[in-house]
Amino acid sequence: MNVSPDLVAIGWPCVAAAPERPGLDVWDALARAHPAARPARIVEQHRSGYLVAESLEEGYPAESLPEWQRASTYRKGGTAPESRPAVGDWVLVEGEGATARIVALLPRYSAIKRAAAGEHYKQQLIAANVDTVFVVCGLDDDFNPRRIERYLLLVRSGGAEPVVVLTKADLAEAGRAGAVAAAIDDLGSLGLEGLAVVPINARDAGSVDALADWLHPGRTVVLVGSSGAGKSTLTNSLLGRDRMKTGEVRGSDSRGRHTTTHRALVPLPSGACLIDTPGMRELKPTGEEDVTENFSDIDALAEQCRFRDCAHGREPGCAVRAAIEAGVLDAQRVANYHKLRDEVAGAAATLADRRSEQKATTRQGPRIQKARRDDEYDED
Repeated sequence: MNVSPDLVAIGWPCVAAAPERPGLDVWDALARAHPAARPARIVEQHRSGYLVAESLEEGYPAESLPEWQRASTYRKGGTAPESRPAVGDWVLVEGEGATARIVALLPRYSAIKRAAAGEHYKQQLIAANVDTVFVVCGLDDDFNPRRIERYLLLVRSGGAEPVVVLTKADLAEAGRAGAVAAAIDDLGSLGLEGLAVVPINARDAGSVDALADWLHPGRTVVLVGSSGAGKSTLTNSLLGRDRMKTGEVRGSDSRGRHTTTHRALVPLPSGACLIDTPGMRELKPTGEEDVTENFSDIDALAEQCRFRDCAHGREPGCAVRAAIEAGVLDAQRVANYHKLRDEVAGAAATLADRRSEQKATTRQGPRIQKARRDDEYDED
């Protein structure tokens, strides 16, 4: 596949920019199967469809495959949300102008997703083909190590590198001496070796320069975090201009309004690409995560417990309980470990049931589809 500098400018995964990325042989094979198509990247996703780009120029709308359209739910022959394109995806496009249409989705090298809010299990793809995820958290009432643990679980399971960005560092230090150092110590107790934690003032371009190591040309980063964490302010500072609206934050709980209403990919002056996302109130695991990856310290201690099925409560010979009592392990971290482990296990069971139903639907055809058409996948 011939790759132009224009594609590299919007994050095409060339080996020079990211040698750890997988080979592009599958992409080349798909391109050969569609000789009339050209590669493009999805830069915006709206309810009405996708905007794609082939360069730094403004994107253009492209018609999606029928099975990706919102009206075509999985139960009616459509594609499950996690298999549909998202911002950051690379696709093959045929046609020009009003006839432009997406004909293929290129395999992803990373995918950040969660289980969407609600009673029914639905996966929601947040961003695709990203190298680094900036987990943005304000050093005010928004700071919550337990929620950060949830973000790290989703990011690492998606194949990207997490970086915790602590915004409002100036406000924290003004209000309480040592607040930033205390927050970093709290995150250090997570036991995640090599986790980068960067405190910044998102309104100060000089402070934001601390993120430069993750913003090299050809790299793609995505911002995630709750409303009011400062993602839009950080986006404006990285761009060097006010592109995103910034909203006021309630003093009572440090929550902000949703100033980002849809996902969009924009090029940065550094040569990297940035994806901003709306704030997320719920972070539910999909069931595909490996909890032990984020809690390897607790897992290692559990191996030392007297009983293999130790619940780390009042059992004799519990190494985890001993570590808590000795002050070397945070009891809240252990509680969050149990909570996330149970959530992942529950989601995994639901996901397995869903996949079994999908196979049955495929085998038995329209009769099953009609009987279950009210139980739909959705992407929001």
